[in-house]
Amino acid sequence: MSRRCELTGKKANNAFAVSHSHRRTKRLQHANLQTKRVWWQGGNRWVKLKMCTKAIKSLETKGLEAMAKEAGINLNHY
Repeated sequence: MSRRCELTGKKANNAFAVSHSHRRTKRLQHANLQTKRVWWQGGNRWVKLKMCTKAIKSLETKGLEAMAKEAGINLNHY
């Protein structure tokens, strides 16, 4: 499975690591991914998702079904 948020689609970003002498080497800025069990009210069961912390925060306001619909995922497969 890739390092990508299942709800928002966030993934790694290309960046430079800049040293004191201003030498630049390529590096990746990874998304802050967490594996989280979320209660799905519609299915009356727990759903295990890999999501970034930004998605966890917005999940509390929007709700799981609304965010899954935006992402285009079917919660029955999780």
